[in-house]
Amino acid sequence: MERVMAASGRWRGESRAGVAVFRGIPYARAERFGAPEPVEPPDGVYDATRRYAIAPQLPGRLEGVMGRAEALPQSEDCLAVTVTAPASAEPGSCPVLIWLHGGAYLAGSGQWNLYDADRLVRETGIVVVSVSYRLGVLGYLRAPGVSAGNRGVDDQIAALRWVREHIAEFGGDPERVTLAGQSAGAQSVVALLGIAAARSLFAQAIVQSAPFGVGFRSHRQAERVGAMFLAELGADPRTVPVAELLAAQARTARRIAGPAALNPAPPFSPVDDAGALPAEPAWRQALRDTATGLPVLLGCAAEEARAFYGGPHPVFGRLRRLPVTGARLDVAIQRLIGRKAFENGLFRFADELADAGARVYCYRVGQLHPANPYGACHCIDLPLLFADGETWQAAPMLAPLTAGEIDALGRRTRSHWGEFVHTGRIADTGWTPHRPGSRLARQLP
Repeated sequence: MERVMAASGRWRGESRAGVAVFRGIPYARAERFGAPEPVEPPDGVYDATRRYAIAPQLPGRLEGVMGRAEALPQSEDCLAVTVTAPASAEPGSCPVLIWLHGGAYLAGSGQWNLYDADRLVRETGIVVVSVSYRLGVLGYLRAPGVSAGNRGVDDQIAALRWVREHIAEFGGDPERVTLAGQSAGAQSVVALLGIAAARSLFAQAIVQSAPFGVGFRSHRQAERVGAMFLAELGADPRTVPVAELLAAQARTARRIAGPAALNPAPPFSPVDDAGALPAEPAWRQALRDTATGLPVLLGCAAEEARAFYGGPHPVFGRLRRLPVTGARLDVAIQRLIGRKAFENGLFRFADELADAGARVYCYRVGQLHPANPYGACHCIDLPLLFADGETWQAAPMLAPLTAGEIDALGRRTRSHWGEFVHTGRIADTGWTPHRPGSRLARQLP
């Protein structure tokens, strides 16, 4: 690898095989439960060759499905981006994709190696910005006198502002920005589509496996969870060590999931009518008011629920062992859950956007290998975009595929995403824009 400089000369990254990577650039800083404050550009040269600390978190609940990211230090000082760009890009010349990671608002990071975008950038000529934001109670606790909630949303808006101000220095065009995310990141994109302070900072959107069936929390719901957390903590959340916060957060999550772990909804997530996120009627009106001509790529996996219930599970594991009908019941119930939690809401949202004048493309990701027990589960789309060499090789949901096979399967998906970021359209004649009332979706990969 060779060291490279951003056009401004303020950030030093690394170049490899035609791609320049600038890691761990702070975009804001925040006190615990405080608003993010912008970070001034460095006076000298910032060393952007190392990954930044990630948001405090415990192992994610889908680690046994999607694999484990390389370990990184954790810190409340975690608000950073990684920029991956064509090494030869002229300032302001390339369209930009901003990536918001998933993880149920409890886990994940834009610094994770699982989201390294070298191959995606190399094949498409776009600039990718991967964002880290506060998680769990530090990002989404709503408790009177402690936090109003939605600090993670505030972080995402701060990152969008950083991109608008600085991305030209890395080759990105600040007027051609696509905001994309998966799972919790996708729900974040949906929220930001109706927030005026954010909407002017991106031109189009990609929504991958948003949990539409969960939706935003009401004040009452969020404050009930907040009170449960404070009771579990038994101390002042503004001053206790992070380890104690995480332990109480985990106990709260287990209580909400129930004794049979049947409720997969995130315990901490965006709150309706809190901070930048308007009340639902105002949010929906803002969404419709800015939808005319808006390009949106919107989809889910064919068997989302298998990530949550397809492996070892106290209820579904026993159900699958029932003679004759067990396996069929297991499939039927999981499909029903997937439709209610993801797919039904996806098409309602597609209808609403299309009715308001947006250009919407819908897709559905199928299984990658017939022998894999997780099938077309939640997160199966991620390696189609980000797999590079051995990065995703150990993911249980991909066995027994080789790294080469994973790469080949993702090539068309990366091409579609790159085309959409460049043009806001999909030229494939078999993939037409969504029409209200339709349930048709392009099958991928």
